[in-house]
Amino acid sequence: MYTIVDKFDFELTAEDVLKGQGIDPERASERLISTAESILAEAKPLLKPAAMYELLKVNDFEHRKIDFEGGSFEGSLVGKAFAGADHLYLAVCTIGEALEKRVEELMSENPVAGVALDGAGIAAIGYVSRSVEDIISKETCELELSLGMRAQPGQEGWPIEQQRQVFSILPADKIGMRLTESCLMIPRKSVSFVIPRGKELNNSVVPCDFCSKRNRCDWKKEKQAG
Repeated sequence: MYTIVDKFDFELTAEDVLKGQGIDPERASERLISTAESILAEAKPLLKPAAMYELLKVNDFEHRKIDFEGGSFEGSLVGKAFAGADHLYLAVCTIGEALEKRVEELMSENPVAGVALDGAGIAAIGYVSRSVEDIISKETCELELSLGMRAQPGQEGWPIEQQRQVFSILPADKIGMRLTESCLMIPRKSVSFVIPRGKELNNSVVPCDFCSKRNRCDWKKEKQAG
């Protein structure tokens, strides 16, 4: 049975807004910092965060394919990331449509503010998805089991078309989400993910392990240097 989460406790900061725009807060101009600070009051009432998740039993696993209650996933990432799982958590999260509609209006009136508000939305959906991960982690910890890496349809090694499996199982319309024919989520500030659970998981893997650009990734090099 799925669980709906509609209570979230987070407060965005100007730093969150800047990071949501891909801007290093330490290098941001005074104008960008001021815009980020001023946009917070407008962003707050536009956020309508909601999420849904469900735990499903794994029935079979073979090479690149995992069969579970109600469906199956297949792909090279699936074969590596979900090996050893006896259950899968499926989750969808959104912040609603109001903020992105206001972003569209601002882009013609005040593009700098529009981009800042969009950054606030990106930061907010990050908080929402991490909050759901925390709930899942707590449930799993209480059972003394292990979780694997969070994976998302559309990542390298997992076709975006398998997003349909997630939406066929979770009644995402109950929290205002839907899937387009091209498998994009509406509202746009939404995410879906799957986390494997089990006693024999390799929980040392991370998403970078499955990326073909991992050996020439500037972000990874910065992370290692830090």
